[in-house]
Amino acid sequence: MAASEGRTGGLMLGDPVPWFSAATIAGGRVDLHVDAGRWIVLAFLGRLERPRAAQELAELLAEAPLFDPERLVVYVVLTAPPGAEQIAALASISGPALAFIADYDGVVTQCYGASATGRTVVLDPMLRAVADISWEDPGRHAAMVRGLLRGLPDIDASAGVPLGAPALIVPRVFDFPLCDFLAALHEREGGVDSGFLLDRNGRTETVIDHRLKRRQDLVIVDPELREIMRDRIVRRLLPAVERYLQFNATRMDRAMVSCYDAATRGHFSRHRDNINAGAEHRRFAVSLSLNKDYDGGELVFPEFGRRSYRPPSGGAIVFSCGALHEVTPVTRGRRYVFVPFLYGEEDAARRLENNARLAAGEAPYLGDRDRLYPDPAPS
Repeated sequence: MAASEGRTGGLMLGDPVPWFSAATIAGGRVDLHVDAGRWIVLAFLGRLERPRAAQELAELLAEAPLFDPERLVVYVVLTAPPGAEQIAALASISGPALAFIADYDGVVTQCYGASATGRTVVLDPMLRAVADISWEDPGRHAAMVRGLLRGLPDIDASAGVPLGAPALIVPRVFDFPLCDFLAALHEREGGVDSGFLLDRNGRTETVIDHRLKRRQDLVIVDPELREIMRDRIVRRLLPAVERYLQFNATRMDRAMVSCYDAATRGHFSRHRDNINAGAEHRRFAVSLSLNKDYDGGELVFPEFGRRSYRPPSGGAIVFSCGALHEVTPVTRGRRYVFVPFLYGEEDAARRLENNARLAAGEAPYLGDRDRLYPDPAPS
């Protein structure tokens, strides 16, 4: 599938590529790590006033029927601002499957070895370079890109064999009466609108955007109930985490019951749980189901295909906080779930240090309520 073998243009085919975050000319933003789980085309055109760049763009846009936000996303990287009329024209054709990146300082272009000559780089769903096609052969570049794009397989067939996400499902962690009690507690008390962490100007802050996340959270404050939940996690979940994931968790972030409601199409779009300064301490995410009478609300790990995961009521699914994942919209009923994070002592120390990187108004970490063991954890 690759257009060339070995190292070309600063990239070694088959290797993971550098992540980047960049603005688009339409006023949006591209965060490459969130786009995993799709074929991604990076077309490094440089300056559009050059006839060659305009020609290559026209050849690429001729394949627009192939562009699909669930399968094939195209990012055109520009190193100089187009004219005002051209910016308006490009913004008008931009969308979920096509965007024009304003790389006016050339950082992304240089990182991908495209400063000297234009090129097209194609990434697989795990963000690894599978093609690096240079402009050095003017007569063949567009034809090679066209043939490659038309031959790309579906996402679930991208590896040649079906893929399963590196996630551990552990049944029977919470007893059914405890699940019912927690779900009823949320239904009676209600929850607050749930945000997500975002880094802005070097500081981590909580942001609410219903386009990306819609969930209601209830923090459990009763000490006796928190102790019951902690006890079940320690006795029934941690042994499996240590055995199968080779991680000795000593702390747990958040004693919280969450609700994804079909009435508001509760969901959580693609994200990773440890990207921000306020979340770097997180090692493993836990999603423990408290009920089963709902439709939708399933976990998907896009880097490993579109297969969905749903642990049984009372059971948990555990996965790395570095894994890209999403919660699909709930279409019927309400999904109640316990959603803590697991980490260790070194991670807790990092979390304390990162208090300095929290935005004003964010609650600092004190390190006094998240221990999984009353006494120092066994070595």
